[in-house]
Amino acid sequence: MPYQPILGTLGYILSADRQHVLLIHRNARPEDQHLGKYNGLGGKLERGESVSAGMKREILEESGLTVTSMTLRGTVNWPGFGPNGEDWLGFIFIIDRYEGEAVTQNPEGTLTWEPIEKLLGGQLPIWEGDKHFLSLVFDDDPRAFHGVMPYENGRYVDWQYDRL
Repeated sequence: MPYQPILGTLGYILSADRQHVLLIHRNARPEDQHLGKYNGLGGKLERGESVSAGMKREILEESGLTVTSMTLRGTVNWPGFGPNGEDWLGFIFIIDRYEGEAVTQNPEGTLTWEPIEKLLGGQLPIWEGDKHFLSLVFDDDPRAFHGVMPYENGRYVDWQYDRL
C-alpha cells in the first residue's frame, strides 16, 4: 500500500536579535489535539501549492507576517501522529526575515515571543517528541536533517534522523 501522509509545514519565526521565537500557545479550542502546548506556526499544504508557498501562507494566516526569507531546516515523518492515527510529513523552516507586526492571537491560541533557550530548555509545554528535533532546528549546522518519529496512542515511540 502506498504511503500517503498528510503534508504540512512548521515554521519558527526568529526575532531580529535571533534570541526569541514566535510561538503559538494552543489554548483557544478545547477539542484541539495540541491544547495547552506551544508550537511553531504552520499547517496542511493545499492542493497545487508548493511547500514554500504553503509555509508563507500559513505564516501570514496565523501571524499576519509576510515572509521575506526562510530556510528549510529539515523534515520529519510522523507515522501515526494524527488524532485518528493519520501519518504526517512535515517540512520545518526557520523564518529569519519578514514584514509586518505579528498579531497576538488567532483562532488556535495566543502568539508570544519566547526566548529560544526557554523552548530548548524544556521550560514550555511542548509535544514530548519535539525536544528531539528542536535542537536541530536552531543549531548552526547548515545541513538539513531528515527524521522519522513514529507515534502510538498519542506518544512518540522512537526518533531517528540523518543529515546529508
